[in-house]
Amino acid sequence: MQISAIIVAAGRGVRMGAAENKVFLPLGGMPILTRAIAAFASVPRVSEIVVVAREGEEEKVASLLPPGAAGRVRVVRGGAERRDSSLAGVRAATGDVVLIHDGARPLVPAGLIDRVIDGAAAHGACVPALAAVDTVRRVDRAGFLTPAIVERAGLVNIQTPQGFRTDLIRRCLADAVDPALPDDAAAVLAAGIPVATVAGERSNLKVTTAADLALAEALLARGGQRVVRSGEPG
Repeated sequence: MQISAIIVAAGRGVRMGAAENKVFLPLGGMPILTRAIAAFASVPRVSEIVVVAREGEEEKVASLLPPGAAGRVRVVRGGAERRDSSLAGVRAATGDVVLIHDGARPLVPAGLIDRVIDGAAAHGACVPALAAVDTVRRVDRAGFLTPAIVERAGLVNIQTPQGFRTDLIRRCLADAVDPALPDDAAAVLAAGIPVATVAGERSNLKVTTAADLALAEALLARGGQRVVRSGEPG
């Protein structure tokens, strides 16, 4: 079974407030995107890596490949919405199973990648999930808390990489009505197909804001994913 990793780096990252695509920002002396690519290149089961770039950034993305990964990596152009970019990556992939990952998650552990591969191979679709641990409440229109507590049991936070049989996710993304999908699993769920979960990792954070980047720097300084325990969904 051949495994393709698709790293989506075609977003704009407006919440970061940076002058460039956030995946180009340095993290521990290396661009965020380079670290994400290197994480998948370190997993022997991943036979190819497809990086989806914004139009006009293809050459810059190609210049950021980690040492030794160039022969396994291809860069393709993304689209206007997440669905379009994911579909471009899936169509370029040659593996039986694809792992679709956010380019802004640079600290993904190899163990998590392996868990998602196993889950996707067994079930056809699989995502990493972390159990919700904080109290969840709603706020009213004025910004005040409402009395009702949202039941936390069964609530999870979804991460990437999200793994799928290639033919399945290609069909579901192509048929998706909403191009602005929150994640790729949403296209599979919309088709009425179940999606399995495996334990995510607290260290596998998505760098969205300057505070996230500072946290990632701290995690990297302390040994990255090795200092944070897995989170079981449920």
